[in-house]
Amino acid sequence: MPEIFGSEAFSPKEIAKKVESVGVVKARLPLVPMLMLGVLAGAFIGIGALFSVVIRADSAMSFGVSAVLSGIAFSLGLFVVIVAGAELFTGNNLLVMAWADGQISTLELLRNWGVVLLGNFIGAAGLALLVFLSGHTSLNDGAIAEKYLAIGAAKCALPFWEAFFRGVLCNVLVCLGVWMATGGRTVTDKAIAIVFPVSAFVAAGFEHSVANLYVFPMAWLVQKFGGLGGPASVTWAGMAGNLVPVILGNIVGGGVLVGLVYHLVYRRGPIREM
Repeated sequence: MPEIFGSEAFSPKEIAKKVESVGVVKARLPLVPMLMLGVLAGAFIGIGALFSVVIRADSAMSFGVSAVLSGIAFSLGLFVVIVAGAELFTGNNLLVMAWADGQISTLELLRNWGVVLLGNFIGAAGLALLVFLSGHTSLNDGAIAEKYLAIGAAKCALPFWEAFFRGVLCNVLVCLGVWMATGGRTVTDKAIAIVFPVSAFVAAGFEHSVANLYVFPMAWLVQKFGGLGGPASVTWAGMAGNLVPVILGNIVGGGVLVGLVYHLVYRRGPIREM
């Protein structure tokens, strides 16, 4: 087996080849499995977000401790996506590698992104409804409900370009996590590869489109039916005003700054033939 400095991890060149070949398979999945795997990924990321918000709702912790611990908790979502198997829009931005190498068409790339994003929305929003109906937001004397509403309102208030660049930075880290997890050979390898970049993006306050597809429905349900009162701070316009730039930013961060860069380094020119 190939060894890198005494480890059994795949080399970056091997990772690039694996990501590209997996991208071809992902792009050509039949519609129903692709959609269903997208639903699962939306729910898995929602579970990670739920875990993260529970920690953020504890006002006894300092900002730094809360941010780091909530980031580690959120890592659960991507870990389950990678190990259990699911189709996540942000991770699938790496399909750009297969597209740039001419192995999938632009239509196949956009079909995958569109179907998977729809599935992610169904899974994330469906989980939000189930969690709300379970009474989960009443825990900690309603602090969890208040935290969802505060997070949702803050996201709705983000200016377009701030949301965009937070989306870029988020998916650079998420796709680096996916990239490194692809290089691991064991479940432990993949867990370690995922937790640091994912916890970093959460702690830094960057924007993940699929996580927002869970947080926004939760915040809206809390606002509408949670009995907190006050003026509406989570609106449909505010949600759209966040999701559009964040989705675009995620594509640039994951597809261009990770996928396309690694394609240019490892899948073109003399390095590919070495």
